[in-house]
This record gives sequence, structure tokens and C-alpha cells, in this order.
Amino acid sequence: MILYTFLFFLSLFFFIGVASYFFSRKTTEDYLVAGKSVHPALVGLSAVATNNSGFMFIGMIGATYFMGLSSIWLMVGWIFGDWLVQRQAVKAIQTQAQNDEVHSFGGLILHWMKAPSAHRLRQLIGLLTILFLTIYAAAQLKAGTKATEALLDWPRETGILLAAVIIFVYSLVGGLRASIWTDVAQSIVMLAGMLLMVYFGVASLGSFGDINHLLHEVSSDYMFWFPSDLNPFSALLFIIGWVFGGMGVIGQPHVVIRFMTLHPDRTPREMQFYYYGWFTVFYGLTIIVGLLSRLLIPSTDNFDAEMALPLLANQLMPDMFAGLMLAALFAATMSTVDSLILSCSASLTRDLRNTPTNSLMLTKLATFTILVVAVSIALSNNQTVFSLVLDAWGLLGSAFGPLIIWLALKQRINQAWAILTILVGMLSFTLISYFGWLSFVYTITFGFLFGLGTAFLGSRFIPVAANKNPG
Repeated sequence: MILYTFLFFLSLFFFIGVASYFFSRKTTEDYLVAGKSVHPALVGLSAVATNNSGFMFIGMIGATYFMGLSSIWLMVGWIFGDWLVQRQAVKAIQTQAQNDEVHSFGGLILHWMKAPSAHRLRQLIGLLTILFLTIYAAAQLKAGTKATEALLDWPRETGILLAAVIIFVYSLVGGLRASIWTDVAQSIVMLAGMLLMVYFGVASLGSFGDINHLLHEVSSDYMFWFPSDLNPFSALLFIIGWVFGGMGVIGQPHVVIRFMTLHPDRTPREMQFYYYGWFTVFYGLTIIVGLLSRLLIPSTDNFDAEMALPLLANQLMPDMFAGLMLAALFAATMSTVDSLILSCSASLTRDLRNTPTNSLMLTKLATFTILVVAVSIALSNNQTVFSLVLDAWGLLGSAFGPLIIWLALKQRINQAWAILTILVGMLSFTLISYFGWLSFVYTITFGFLFGLGTAFLGSRFIPVAANKNPG
């Protein structure tokens, strides 16, 4: 029954993606940015599902398992930081994206800067996008197979190839529109899976009073609101670090492209109603599941956050619901992989070339090529490569986030200083991560601060009349 339920939902995702073909306009613009005419509900749910990859919410469950209630500040800081940058930038992104030549993340930034000939900047953006998002996609494909290995006894290669084939077919025929439609379906399954996990977890442990008592017995500080090993100032820095973590969303090409698809007659606020509604409920559920996991899997020595959900589903749920939980885990990876692959396709065909191609066939060939590379990396099981994905979010956020924020603030910057802003943000993140300075503060904080500082410094060297960015 687990297998049949799992395959049912995979088939559902597949047919929803393929159905988008009949609504597509068969143009490169429609393939890469869904005609920039998507309903705010679809944009919001697609963006938040893409944002919350398997790594993201599994990591949150793992953090709560070990940290206890104080992990709530990761959620609060992250969502608040996300909201801060969206409040400032998404309307401007929607406006800038309406230009007929803007089909990629790099194209958006160059149009925003009023610098269509800044080829070196665009190529750097394209190269970084392809490098990190392809590795990220490979890691997501691999992560999605851990649950199928445990519950279905499938070889890792089977899960990777199955996900790749499904994603390839619907992405090939429907492009970003197919990705958005399937993201919405996947977001619903992800939410349903977490709700079921909370329900069956609570039912297995007794009343809420019993659960609260057991949680307080885990350790003396497990249910503290703040980490007990941090003083008030350090606790504040800890929270601020996760605010910057949330701000990193504006530097993720695969998420920003979703914002570019919003219909010009609809407002970002409409989209954000769905985005933050889902985000808040889902993140809250991950914290509850993390706390329940500590009671259901009390041995911290053998705890594996990636395996906790499938094992608990198998232990607590009827087979049909366990299959849905497995589909939810798989959906979390698929909703991100398709977005990553299509973002790389846009960068490969639009950003790396001095003259972007408008060929739909070449764009689809790029999708196939990127997916083959990602699958090859996933099958290679190269741990050195996969270790890079742990920093992918922070690196991309540190590289592109400060530049996007600077442009959203309607400030001036030229190609040379924009390149320097990207490189300084990345270098700051990398060095501070390597040396482990202020390890209780999420390192993206320093990437943002040094990147914004570089952009500010660069603006002082630009004549007032030059490179004015009306935003």
C-alpha cells in the first residue's frame, strides 16, 4: 500500500506538469518565465515550495530535535528576514521583469542597472547560478532517495532516475509553467504530510499535557525560549543571523524567477498572503515534529534527521498515510530540483552568451543537458561535491542578495562595483565559515554586510548623473 500511494502521488505530479503543455504558448518566454502572467496564489505557493527544499525543512526538524524550543527563533528570524526583503524588492522585481528581454536572473539585474552591455557581470551571474544550482539539484535528487531506500527498499539509483525522468518530461513540455503547477500540488502534499505526522505523533504519546511534561524532562533547558549557553547579547546576534538567513531568499535565482512571473495586474501582497500563510504553518509544524521526534526517538546518538520522518511514518501511520508522507518528502526535493534545472537553463542560454538565444529548441536542450549533469553528480555520490550544497544557500544569498537589495533601494552601481559586490559577499561568507568566527551567528550575515558595504563604497565613486536606477 505504501508503494501504491507513493506512485499515485508521483503520477499526479507528472500529469499536472504535462497538462500545463496545453496552456503554454510554445515560446521561449513562456518556457522560461511562464509568460509573466501567473496568478498570485500559484506564484506564492510555488515560490515557498521551491524555497523549502528537503534540506530546509529536514534541517529544521533536526535543529529542533537537538536545540528544543529555542529553535523557534530560526523560524521567526528566517520568516521576518524573508518578509523584510520581499517588502522592499518584490514589487521592483515584478516591474523590471516586464521588459520583453528579461527571461533570466542575470537579465533581470542588467535591465535593473540600465546596463545591457555589462556582459562580464551577466556571465559571472550565469556561471555562479549554473555551478551552485546544478550541484544543489544533484544533492536534492540524492536526498530524495534516502526515504525510498528505507521504506521501499529501492536502490538509490532507482529513486534518482525516477525523479529525473518525471521532472525532465514535464519540464520539457511545460517549462516553468509546469514547474509552478507541480510546485503547488507538491506544496499541498508537503503540508498534508506534516499535518498527518503531527496528528499521529501526538496520538501515540497521549495528551498535550503528557507531551509537555515529557519534553520538560528531556533536559533542564530543552524547553527554554533561548539557547541556555548564550548571554543576552549573543542570543540577539543569534536571532539577527537568522534574519539575514531569511533575507538570503532574494539572492536565490530559482526563487526570484518565480516573483518575475507574477501577472502585471496583480500585486505582490496578494502573492505574499499565500506565501507567508503556507510558510508560517509549515515551519510551525516542522518545529512540532522536531519536538515529537525527540520523544519518539530518544537516542540522540543514532538520530538522523533525514531518516526520522520516513521511519516515524512507517512506525506510526497506516500504510496509505505512510505512502503520502513518503510522497511529501519526495515532493520537497522535486519542487526544488525542477526550479533549479530551469533556472540553470535560463542562465546557460541567456546569461553566458553575449547574444542570448531565443530558440525554444536550444533552451530545451539546455534543460536536458543540465539535468543529465545533475543526475551524473547525484549518481557519483561524490561527498566533496555534496558538502558544497550545505553552503549553497548562504553563498548565493551573500553573492546576489546585497546587489538586489542595493538596486531595490534605488541606488547607483556600475558593472565593476557590481562584480566586486558579488565577489566580496561570497569571499566574506567563505572565509568566516572556514575560520568559524562567531559560529553562533549564521555566516550569511557577514556576506550581506560586507557586500552592502562594497556596494555603498562603489556608489561614492559613481557620478551622480550616471547609472541612476529608478527601480
